[in-house]
Amino acid sequence: MTIQSTRRDILKGSLAVAGLSVLGIPEWALPALAQSETLVPFTDIPENFPTVTAADRRIIDIRKIDGPFTPKDQFFTTQHYGHPEVDPATFRLKISGLVDRPASLSLDELRRMGGTELVAGFECSGNRRPLQGLSGNGRWTGVPLRKVLDHAGVKAQAREFVFFGADHGTEEVEFRTDKIKVEQQFGRSLSREKALSPEPFLAYSLNGEPLTRHQGSPLRLIVPGWYGVANVKWLAQIHVQEEQYLGKFQARWYRTMRGEIIDGDMKWVEAAVTHMQLKSFIARVTRDGSRHKVFGVVLNDGTPLKSVEVRVDDGPWQAAALDPSTSGKYSWKLFTYAWNGATAGEHTLVSRVTDVNGKVQPTSEELSNKKTFLEDNSQFPRKVMIS
Repeated sequence: MTIQSTRRDILKGSLAVAGLSVLGIPEWALPALAQSETLVPFTDIPENFPTVTAADRRIIDIRKIDGPFTPKDQFFTTQHYGHPEVDPATFRLKISGLVDRPASLSLDELRRMGGTELVAGFECSGNRRPLQGLSGNGRWTGVPLRKVLDHAGVKAQAREFVFFGADHGTEEVEFRTDKIKVEQQFGRSLSREKALSPEPFLAYSLNGEPLTRHQGSPLRLIVPGWYGVANVKWLAQIHVQEEQYLGKFQARWYRTMRGEIIDGDMKWVEAAVTHMQLKSFIARVTRDGSRHKVFGVVLNDGTPLKSVEVRVDDGPWQAAALDPSTSGKYSWKLFTYAWNGATAGEHTLVSRVTDVNGKVQPTSEELSNKKTFLEDNSQFPRKVMIS
């Protein structure tokens, strides 16, 4: 049977259509339910799964995505040291290390440099089946990182740019037989080439409003096309150095291990979590009389797409249509597929995305040599029951 969720239910608590029209996005572009549509439940996901799964984690209900931008109170969040409260009035962003002019910038000073907008969607590198709720898309306002670094003046020998959040906690660091307890800030780094490129962005606003505490108020880093761990929240300090940064969340936690055949032998290779792997997933299936519609999401690193396809059971791959309101380079991409002739019984649906370079979203079997759960971009079959 179908869940009796109407358009009114889906829109509840989300961005108002009137607010989106101000941004030039017509109502027809939104993937919200029509008045007569109802959700067809997935049989492989709880009907009412929690969207707050822990004190430090919130996920979205992907079945209720109703527009290009994720509302601020629904945007996913996960972190390691809680939610620090930073007063925007007294906030200062410190810039230190290998710079010509060390700085301590207020939020007003950053605003005078900025006012630029960036649409970017991303997911946590641990986002995976069955919920896929650690993902979102936002319209960010802020200042390009390069403009702030140019203000400070980067020295020629600078190679590593470290971003520290205001969140911190006690860590036990193992070194051989010793265990050392230290107070540690969350930190991630970018190379000189990446930090000085046009893409990285310091955001102080989400969807036209100041960042919430959960979203890193008053300032956060956005690295478009990269996994969420790079987007340091509650940004407090940028430290520029020559040596490699080896903090816990840079060098030890966020790594992916894959097996590769090198010269005929299996070698286990570790790589840092950085840019997002090409991925799509089906977010919901709806019914309107005898017609059915499949709606889904694509996340990737900004490489242009060639196609998104949907397959029902063991049938052929069929082209899906991309929503034009999500065509921005770093936006998530929303897609729909008209499922005609659906018969009664249980069905398996799966999507796949291909980019212009010919890279195809892999199956889980093709990722069998990946031994860590991060960066799971495999095709995700979903099951539904048609009555």
